[in-house]
Amino acid sequence: MANIVNYISNATIPVIIVLIILYGIKDNVRVFDIFLDGAKEGIEIVFKMFPTLLGIFLAVGTLRASGLVDMIIKLITPITNLLEIPSNILPIAILRPISGSASMAVAVDIMKNYGVDTLTGLITSTIMGSTETTFYTIAIYTSAVGIKKTRGILLAALAADLAGMIVSTIICRILS
Repeated sequence: MANIVNYISNATIPVIIVLIILYGIKDNVRVFDIFLDGAKEGIEIVFKMFPTLLGIFLAVGTLRASGLVDMIIKLITPITNLLEIPSNILPIAILRPISGSASMAVAVDIMKNYGVDTLTGLITSTIMGSTETTFYTIAIYTSAVGIKKTRGILLAALAADLAGMIVSTIICRILS
């Protein structure tokens, strides 16, 4: 059964490409020219978004190197202890909205140190699946379409991230 699924997975993209080409031939459409136009548009979008991405990467690097994350964790640990939220997950809760790669590195570190089947491991993996790299996503989508006022978007997205983290903790506590 696994071999059949693997075969289907490997064959899907080539089959779709062939179907698109056959459809283009049938309707007398210049498929390659349309592909090139799409590639040009994609590169233009990348050039528009590059300054935003550069700013985000610089800000994330500065944040990580400054020790601010550790200071924030020390400040909110008494509150999370009162709410019985494991303080081990605070680094991922803080970094997840900011950086996907940093939060992935922290998640892997948490899994190595505490295990994947522990409450901390379960909460960590659930947070990774139920939240988003908010700042990156907002920057990409808003710069791609030219939106400048993002305050409302940011507050709503961060509220959704916080809700995802809280619900992840509650659900994992109930199910473990």
